[in-house]
Amino acid sequence: MNRESRNQNNYKIYVIFAWCLFPSLVFAQNNDELLIEDIEIVEEVVQLCFGFSDIGDARALEICDALQLNENVKARELAENWIRVEPNSPAAQFALAEILLTVEGNLPRAQFHLNRAEELTNYKSIETAFNSGQMQWHYLTLSQLSYVHQLMGDQLASLEYLDKISEVYQLDIESSRGWPLIKLKQYDAAKESARRVLDSSDNPLERSRAWNTLCAAELASLEPIESTFACDRAIDEDGNISNAASDYDTVYLTNASEVSLSLLQMQQAEDYLDRATQFLNPDSVADPWVYKLFLTLNQGRFDDSRNALDRMLIWRQQQKPLVSVMNRAEHFLVSASFLMLAGYPEDAINLSQAALNQPDRNGSYSADDKQKDSFAALVNMIANRIEYQIQNEKLAVMSFIESIPSRLTMGRLKFNAWQAERKAASLFADSEVLQNRLRPYAPLDVHIPEWIEPEIVNIIGTGVISAILEQSLTNGAFSLNEGYYYAYVTEIAALDNEIDLTVEAAKQALALLPQEEVLLKARISVRLAQAYWASNNQEEALHHFETAYKQDPSVVRRLETTFPVVFVTDGTAFSQIVEGYLKKSPRFTEENNGFLLEIKTTPDLSICLRLQTREILSCYTLATAENQSSEWNARELTNLFHNDTFGLGYQISKAQRSILLGSSVILSSQTNKAKRESQEAFLTR
Repeated sequence: MNRESRNQNNYKIYVIFAWCLFPSLVFAQNNDELLIEDIEIVEEVVQLCFGFSDIGDARALEICDALQLNENVKARELAENWIRVEPNSPAAQFALAEILLTVEGNLPRAQFHLNRAEELTNYKSIETAFNSGQMQWHYLTLSQLSYVHQLMGDQLASLEYLDKISEVYQLDIESSRGWPLIKLKQYDAAKESARRVLDSSDNPLERSRAWNTLCAAELASLEPIESTFACDRAIDEDGNISNAASDYDTVYLTNASEVSLSLLQMQQAEDYLDRATQFLNPDSVADPWVYKLFLTLNQGRFDDSRNALDRMLIWRQQQKPLVSVMNRAEHFLVSASFLMLAGYPEDAINLSQAALNQPDRNGSYSADDKQKDSFAALVNMIANRIEYQIQNEKLAVMSFIESIPSRLTMGRLKFNAWQAERKAASLFADSEVLQNRLRPYAPLDVHIPEWIEPEIVNIIGTGVISAILEQSLTNGAFSLNEGYYYAYVTEIAALDNEIDLTVEAAKQALALLPQEEVLLKARISVRLAQAYWASNNQEEALHHFETAYKQDPSVVRRLETTFPVVFVTDGTAFSQIVEGYLKKSPRFTEENNGFLLEIKTTPDLSICLRLQTREILSCYTLATAENQSSEWNARELTNLFHNDTFGLGYQISKAQRSILLGSSVILSSQTNKAKRESQEAFLTR
């Protein structure tokens, strides 16, 4: 989703009354000849306090000193004491509001104190403000109230405060109007505002913001986009004002990536993200590693996804609290998507539920809470269903009495999945929303992965989706690649049990889709394999089951797939026990011409899933636990085989997984010293 930059106080309209440079020259001692390389220029820069260079209040300066030294607790104590001593001081009210906003990310309390500061400085002219001696605080209060209202979702109030600033101080605030207009879906007005800035301003900060507004507005308005021109200009302008890597705002690069993605230029989108990852700016609202995780997961690049997850957490730790509350749900949901595939659906359930329960402050993002909630509901539904499948697999090794707790758990999971499904259905009920949703990499939206979106078909119903799909096709939603259209047709036909149409549509989808759409192709391959098996084309069915499994082992559980297998044992009693368990598994059914499911007891206990050519798809080996019974070993082997075969093979401890909800420990820090050292080097850079 597009986002507005906050780099270098981009939302604040601070006026710096004094900016002093004191150069001193050191002359060469070589024959009194002055050479340019012998001139040393020493710059003394006046430290700013709340964006101003001439704050004279000793209490304010003391607070700013504390903030500069990252002594945040001290700064808050100083501000609170100031208010206790001078409750009618607008400076004190603003100072505490600023700490609550930027240090703690507590928007409601910050707004309360800003409102109080406004009551104490309700000036109608610059003359009145100047004569009061409180002009700076009045100006800062109006500026931050505009920003806070924007974050809180009240864009009209945000614009009203911008107008107040313009009226009282006779300032051109046009460059700050674009984003609230986008949030109000007034895209033409936003573009006109941005063009006025570009026509009238030479300020690189204002120009970069204006180009970014054009970049976002063009994409948000769903008009055809031919290039990343506006986004690239925003990047260039920002580069002109960045003095160091840490000053560079990743927002412009990630927005350019969004435009590239909407054009289905996958590699270019990733190139922009790779550039963005080089600049760790704690003030920037964008985290490029979130979108790197999103892209690599879509493409089945699971090792890259795991690395992106680690890096995302590092980045998140460096972001300021105010920034963190803006994109918390994004982090939760992409993390949940990875954990679902990796075989940890319980954690995905917790993360998606947290995303539903804790709304983001989306003022700097083009998405709204409904879009975020629709993604969260889908993830929660799928995660509950995957966990249901895992519990169902475990029933295969249990007696009826032993299975009762698991059966109760399965009932709860089924109900929770149904609830999430109904939640998602209500959010997707609008036909316009659905049309935009069906468009690949829909702009102005939360990025629901393309491999998840076909779930909408079953939620809404094949009849409704069919009608909307055809309308979307007519409207040009699939003009860049009709493979996505045929992907939906495949899903609809499969659910309607139209075998011939499933085969035809799936073959079209697989032929046309970008090669990067690995996980979506895996889903389509499963649907195609099921259709071929139903039509007795077993050879083609096994081929596509194989393809799907190699691309995404987790798709087997997500689509509740059953593999046709031939059981092969070594004739031992142990192998026969395991065979009995596997025959009860929902993942396998005995067929004459299926894959080979081989059970051996030597040299170690093992279960291997093989092609008919004996090529291994999955193989799990377990050393015999001598102090345990054959039944215990058989159960253990069967359960571990399921977990290994239908997950991604990543061993992530419960402690490591729990940090995704907010711990300060890096995900892989407990297991990978080399990666930890590289993370430290990254932070140092």
